[in-house]
Parts: sequence; structure tokens; C-alpha cells
Amino acid sequence: MRFIPTRIHGMLDYGAGLLLIVAPWLFGFADDGAETWIPVILGIGAIGYSLFTDYELGVVRTLPMATHLMLDIASGIVLAVSPWIFGFAEDVWVPHVILGLLEIGAGLMTRTTPETSRSGSRGAI
Repeated sequence: MRFIPTRIHGMLDYGAGLLLIVAPWLFGFADDGAETWIPVILGIGAIGYSLFTDYELGVVRTLPMATHLMLDIASGIVLAVSPWIFGFAEDVWVPHVILGLLEIGAGLMTRTTPETSRSGSRGAI
């Protein structure tokens, strides 16, 4: 069930991207390894592709919303499993799993059509 409007998702995108970038220092796992840089890189990526997404808070508006949501889901999966793939689960895993699952959830629950199109007319909800 997709009930999150794209405008709200856009606000979450920029906030979550920033949170991912600062999470290692905010939550105390900035050890300069994969546990630090995976969320930072994914956060920068999220902000980057959000700027290009065709929704209300996109700047360039060329990336389709459905593609954006697939990127969110893929990023969430990578983040959630990264502690085991990159071998730092013994040190830290909870923030990666929680933030990854939230990202997956947002990707699955957000509408695929913005409320307004590029021309400013109302689209399907």
C-alpha cells in the first residue's frame, strides 16, 4: 500500500541523506572503516539522486520516481546487510539495520506519481 505522498518522501530523502552522512559521528561508530563510510556514501548518493528526481523537491527532475524508489530500496538493502557483508557486525550493526529497513519501507510505501507534474498540473495520486 503506497500512502506516502512524494512531497513528504522528498523531505524524508534529504533528511535521511543528511542523517546517514552524520550517523557515524552521531551514534559513535566513526572508526574510519566500512561501518563509517557506507552510510556516508549512501547518504551522499541519496541526496544526489533526490536532486535529479522528478518530484516536488527535485531540482533537475529527470529521474523517474519509480527509479528513485528502486534506488531507495536497493540502498536500504545494502545498508541493512552491510555489517555482515563487510565484517563489522561484531562492532556495530543496529543503526545500519534500522536505517536500512526504514529506507526500504519508505521506498515500498511511497506513491510513484508526484502530486504535480513538471508543468505544475495535478497528477494521479
